[in-house]
Amino acid sequence: MRTVKKWVWGGLLWSVITACSSEKGRYQSSPDFTELDSLIQEWVDKGYYPGAAICVKQDTAVLFRKSYGSVSPDTPVYVASAGKWVAAAVVAAVVDRTDLSWDDPVEKWLPEFKGDPKGDIPLRRLLSHTSGIRPYLPEPKVDNYNRLDSAVAEILPLDTVFTPGSRFEYGGLAMQVAGRMAEVAAGKEFETLFRELLADPLHMKQSHFVPVNTDGGHAPMLAGGLCTTLNDYMNFLDMIIHGGVFEGKRILREATVKEMQSDQVGNAKVSSGEYVERALGLHHHGIYGLGEWREMVDEKTGEAYRISSPGWAGAYPWINLREGVYGFFIAHVVGGSSKSDGFSSFYGSPVIADMVSAAISEKNGHESK
Repeated sequence: MRTVKKWVWGGLLWSVITACSSEKGRYQSSPDFTELDSLIQEWVDKGYYPGAAICVKQDTAVLFRKSYGSVSPDTPVYVASAGKWVAAAVVAAVVDRTDLSWDDPVEKWLPEFKGDPKGDIPLRRLLSHTSGIRPYLPEPKVDNYNRLDSAVAEILPLDTVFTPGSRFEYGGLAMQVAGRMAEVAAGKEFETLFRELLADPLHMKQSHFVPVNTDGGHAPMLAGGLCTTLNDYMNFLDMIIHGGVFEGKRILREATVKEMQSDQVGNAKVSSGEYVERALGLHHHGIYGLGEWREMVDEKTGEAYRISSPGWAGAYPWINLREGVYGFFIAHVVGGSSKSDGFSSFYGSPVIADMVSAAISEKNGHESK
C-alpha cells in the first residue's frame, strides 16, 4: 500500500509518496527521518544554504541529529528572528526576578516617554507585535547604536503607526524598548542579563547578542541579532519544553513560560498573509505569544501546542508539547530568503516540524498494530 504525504513548502505543494507495509518487522524502533534528511540535503545541494545542522529530541533522547556542508553543531550562526524567542525569555527572566511586570507601561521604567503615546504601551505589547511602534527604523537609519539607551532614544520621536492593541504587525523595533525596560529594572545591560540569566546556566557558551571583540560595542538587536549554535539553542529549547527547568535548575517560572506561550494578540486585527496562514495554511487568530509564534492551537482549549520562532535566513526552532518533541534546524540562507523556484527560507521552514510529526505518528501507528 502507498500513502501520499503533502506539505506546503515555500508556497508550493510538496508531496512524497512512501511505501507502507503491515509487517512490523520493517519498522525500526525509532522514527524514520529519511525523507527529512533527503529534503535538507536537497536544500544544501541546490545552494540555498552553504550548510546546515539539525537536532530533534524527545525529552532527553535524540531522535535525529545530522550536519550538512559547512555547518556543525558548534558552528556559530546568526539566526535572525529565531533570536526573538531567546530575547523575550531574557525579559521574562527579569520579570521573574524584579518588579518589572508584563502590564507595566513603558513610561514606568523609561520616564523620557512620559507624555508620549508610546509611554502608555504595556511591556507585553512590545513583545507581541501589537504595540503600534513601527516595525523598523525609517530608511536610511539603521539600529546600530552602541547601547540600547541610544537605540531607544532614536525610537522616541517616531510616531506610532497604529493604536496600540488594535493590530498585529510583525517587526522588531518595539523589542528594543522592551529590552531597555528590562535593563533599567535589573540595573544591568542586556548582554549581561542574557549571560547571567540564560546563557551561563544553559551552557550557551558560544551565543551572544552583542558581538565580542568589537571596537566601541554594538547594541543588542533583540529581534534579529542573536548568534548561536545548534547545541546552545537546543539547551534553550530543553528548558522551555520542560517548563523553565534545565538540568534540575529552574531558569524561568513555569507560569512565565506559559504566559509567553499564551495568546497575546487578543482582539488585535490580524491581516491575511501573516506567517501562520501563509506558511501552514491555518487561520486561527491567536497566532503570537511573547517572542514566539503559536503555530498550532488546540481548538477546544485555545492553548498552543506547537510553538516556533523562525528566522528569515532559515533557522527554525520549535517545540511540540503534544509529542514532547523539540528541535532546531540551523542555517543561514545564501542571498535572499525567496528563490525563483518558490522556495522560502522563512515560510518553508514549518515543513521540518511537519515531517518530524509525520515520522513520529507513522512510528507510533505501526507500534500500536
